[in-house]
Amino acid sequence: MFNNIMVVCVGNICRSPMAEAILKDALSKINQNTCHVSSAGIGALVGHKADAKASQLMIARGLDISQHRARQLNSEMIRKADLILVMELAHKMDIETREPSAKGKIFRLGEWGSNDIPDPYQLDIKAFESALAQIDQGVSQWIKKLYKNL
Repeated sequence: MFNNIMVVCVGNICRSPMAEAILKDALSKINQNTCHVSSAGIGALVGHKADAKASQLMIARGLDISQHRARQLNSEMIRKADLILVMELAHKMDIETREPSAKGKIFRLGEWGSNDIPDPYQLDIKAFESALAQIDQGVSQWIKKLYKNL
């Protein structure tokens, strides 16, 4: 199936690190550990740790993203990815403009609910919880679509 899934947001410190951790965890639970999952940002805060609120929410789930460091999305990452999951339609359009060959492998994490996942950056914990609930829903829907035979 997919060997390399890239999760993308803007800064790569809030939504995409949470989605990366949740997707990795979901894949491990269905014995799909051979799929490499990573994240990056279209305007990354390169080298920064995950936002403290994102880390707090992940720790509450038993997922540790403390070692995460933001990375800038580049052409090589785009080309290597089999599937790119973005948080907003604007991210998809941005990547397709930069790398037209990526068309057809970029989808929103909220694709099946036809929704964008708003950026909680510099907002209160409620905004992070809301984004996390949407990330959970998106990951669950993608797992069902990708691995419907399980």
